[in-house]
Amino acid sequence: MALRRDVRALPAAYRALHDALATVIPRGRLLADPLRTFAYGTDASFYRLVPKLVVVARSEDEVRAVLREAERHVVPITFRAAGTSLSGQAVTDHVLVVLAGGWQAARVHADGERITLEPGVVGADANALLAPFGRKLGPDPASIGACMIGGIAANNASGMCCGTAQNSYRTIESMRIVLADGTVLDTADPESRRRFAAARPDIVGELSAIRDELIADPALAERIRVKYRIKNTTGYSLNAFVDFADPVDILLHLMIGSEGTLGFISEITYRTVPDLPHKASALVAFPDLENAALATTLLRGGPVSSAELMDRASLRAVEARPGLPEWLRTLGPEACALLVEVRAGDAGALASRVAEATRILLEVRTLLPVEFTARREDFERLWDVRRGLFPAVGAARRIGTTVVIEDVTFQPEDLAPATLELQQLMRRHGYDEGIIFGHALDGNLHFVFTQDFGEPAEVERYARFMDEVCFLVAQKFDGSLKGEHGTGRNVAPFVELEWGPKAYGLMRRVKRALDPRGLLNPGVVLNEDARAHLKDLKALPRADEIVDRCTECGFCEPRCPSRTLTLSPRQRIACRREIARLAATGSDPARRERLEEDYRYLGEATCATDGLCAIACPVGIDTGKLTKRLRAEQRSDGERNVARVVAEHYAGAGAAIRVGLRVADAARAVAGARAVGAVSRGLHALTGGRLPVWNAAMPRAAPRAEVAGNREVRDGRVVYLPSCVARTMGPATGDPDARGLVAATRSLLEKAGYAVLFPDGMDRLCCGLTFESKGFPDLAEAKARELEAALLERTEGGAIPVLCDTSPCLARMRSTLDGRLRLYEPAEFIHEFVLERLRVVRREDTVALHVTCSATKLGLGAKLRAVAEACAERVVVPAGVGCCGFAGDRGFTHPELNAAALAGLRAALPAGCDRGYSTSRTCEIGLSLHAGIPYQSIVYLVDRCTEPLAATPSAQPPLRRNSAPSGGSASASECGRPCDATGAASTRPKLPQPEPP
Repeated sequence: MALRRDVRALPAAYRALHDALATVIPRGRLLADPLRTFAYGTDASFYRLVPKLVVVARSEDEVRAVLREAERHVVPITFRAAGTSLSGQAVTDHVLVVLAGGWQAARVHADGERITLEPGVVGADANALLAPFGRKLGPDPASIGACMIGGIAANNASGMCCGTAQNSYRTIESMRIVLADGTVLDTADPESRRRFAAARPDIVGELSAIRDELIADPALAERIRVKYRIKNTTGYSLNAFVDFADPVDILLHLMIGSEGTLGFISEITYRTVPDLPHKASALVAFPDLENAALATTLLRGGPVSSAELMDRASLRAVEARPGLPEWLRTLGPEACALLVEVRAGDAGALASRVAEATRILLEVRTLLPVEFTARREDFERLWDVRRGLFPAVGAARRIGTTVVIEDVTFQPEDLAPATLELQQLMRRHGYDEGIIFGHALDGNLHFVFTQDFGEPAEVERYARFMDEVCFLVAQKFDGSLKGEHGTGRNVAPFVELEWGPKAYGLMRRVKRALDPRGLLNPGVVLNEDARAHLKDLKALPRADEIVDRCTECGFCEPRCPSRTLTLSPRQRIACRREIARLAATGSDPARRERLEEDYRYLGEATCATDGLCAIACPVGIDTGKLTKRLRAEQRSDGERNVARVVAEHYAGAGAAIRVGLRVADAARAVAGARAVGAVSRGLHALTGGRLPVWNAAMPRAAPRAEVAGNREVRDGRVVYLPSCVARTMGPATGDPDARGLVAATRSLLEKAGYAVLFPDGMDRLCCGLTFESKGFPDLAEAKARELEAALLERTEGGAIPVLCDTSPCLARMRSTLDGRLRLYEPAEFIHEFVLERLRVVRREDTVALHVTCSATKLGLGAKLRAVAEACAERVVVPAGVGCCGFAGDRGFTHPELNAAALAGLRAALPAGCDRGYSTSRTCEIGLSLHAGIPYQSIVYLVDRCTEPLAATPSAQPPLRRNSAPSGGSASASECGRPCDATGAASTRPKLPQPEPP
């Protein structure tokens, strides 16, 4: 009912558009409610425009329908891929067409030399497809883990290494384009090109006329060539008219950097570039910018792939981070640094290039000797300096302010004086905390500062600053106002200032030819309003200390299992900020009430609280923690009392679950799976989602665990804590191994020579995860303390290691329990201490592997894979599958979350793969359901593929204390390996250490 009211409340033209589109696009993908339209009103820029209607398009035919109806009803539209754009080009207050979640087809050609991609493919995923061929995309933006191909092409994004030679403009081969009237042009198809020329002679004629006019003006043509020798994304790609003669080729290249204002890119084919595997880096300090600029000039065209300039303020922002060189803190006020990287195809070529780069740098005055490192851990630490710059400013900013990152380019010979003037300009306007860094080889600088857009005086300060910046860059140094971030709304009013009236006039003709009614992303790229860049600025009000540092960059979104179902972490934060603003100001209480009501499902109930968003977030925000806090605040006294009873009678609760599973299994045996499923879905609906939904992968009750001690003397001991899930949920009907997980784990451990001990009162023990995730933090803490006491007693104060069979439980235990406890996850324990005590016989051909969220956060994915590869000929980790979305028991109460998260799983599995493995029973339920093959614990695979050795070494896992969620620290060495006599970590295989008497 509320959704129908939302549609009726739309302006007449938008309502008519909605109704027309509803005949070709499911209504569930036409969004007009206030929460989700607000959520889509933000991108990575500092602008906010709330669309009246959001259309989630999934095919070219749907896009054509949107374009036709938009033209018929005269309604502007904007296309959006990932929304990681920084200049406001992915937001609108009209109709927003969203691609994320679809458009993910990809085809690799000619051994990776070309790749055809739809616009919804994430850049990093495209590179993953190319990696086996030693190739990659040319563009390498810093946001490549989140940004999508549509945005990479539409913004002509580049990055640290691609320069102007490998950007989208230079590496594009062909494209499918949908024009404003719905016309489709496939530039790779000669017949499509012929049909286009016949159907649209107006476009062909105007593009030809502009080309002829430019060629007849040698001065302007040469100016265009010069300006595109450096990075430039200001306005339209006029270089297309001087680089190409055919109007279709001109149009193809005009689409690059057009930001959705000329048409829609439905498919693109790139020529790829080599991904050289051998790398070395050096962080080189200079006394001043002049010497750094001289070094850049000498290095340009030489053996280096990138050189990142960082001014003193940049270095100061990150110098205290662990692992960075101590000398960073000793640099003088005028000092700066270049982070130089050299790449090569083999070690010999790398050594040669390093030597040449070092020789070049010796010609310039440096503060310290130049030292390249090819050790991955060392050069990654150096690149942490560069990667940490933007997050450092974001983390340190005053709450309520936003982080502004601008992007300009100078001719290389102007780099030093222009940077100095830019520094002075920032200080003159009060941006003392601002930093400057960038891609020195290309003369491309980013400057970052914090800005309060909530105060009119602050907005005017920003306006004065931007006016002077634009004059400095475009007039004084004849540089580019935008080098790689796209024109957007940010510098659209200044395009004519940079290019001059004649070139600007040609750009306007391009726009009129391809979008005569001005309905495609209006206000972006070209804008006659001189103050357009100062409108619709985004304030970031205080919402909650957990998320207040969020810059709304969107890096978190690809990892979120609910991103295509309801909201992403970025969107949850944006909505909580709006709710908090309304609460603080007291304005529009009805709107606030509606937002709160919708957020309960869209924001809270469908959040998996998996924490993977924190891994991708530049400032480490875990939106799941906010969700848990909100759940705790919403709990009633009655709910708390019920939870307390469950916690105090936990063994009985587990027994009740086993009874329920037996009843469900009996019903399935009698009535059939389809009938039981239908009944459970009906009861789920009648109870408002309180009763779980039965599914075909539902486990049977776990058999009662046998906890009696080993009868024979063993040469090692381990305390085994079966999780509550393992104690209650057994295999599903049809699973390859019908044993309970406790029995399988015990079988494997005893086969490896371990005496298996169980904590006393095991059935009442719980790590507290289930209570924490449901919003009962006090009970979660109480259960953790109860478990801690039991484990300390059973392990003799931490002397005996503890194995927990479920990754999520182990992760919580590591973060909450006494540091004396040595806590292991199953794949980790098997990898470190079990396999070497057994004879491994590969018995599987191809198996699928799922790395749980907890294992990912613990950094155990590689060990899990190594264990699986020891037992199977081929191990497949399905591409594009992250968090499974089952989220404890949420897969039973909100199965749509699990379905959305694993929508691509079945298609990602190769033929012949008939089994999957993981380390969490509830995850395995959802995986089995949506993969169509059974998933079980990795323990089953290892137990099936191993045999006892004739004699096992007397051994015990080393003393590793539980000091960090990432895996703790080793008493023998930092990495967990035993140390040699010098104190260095040994490279010998790690053997379990003898048990203390």
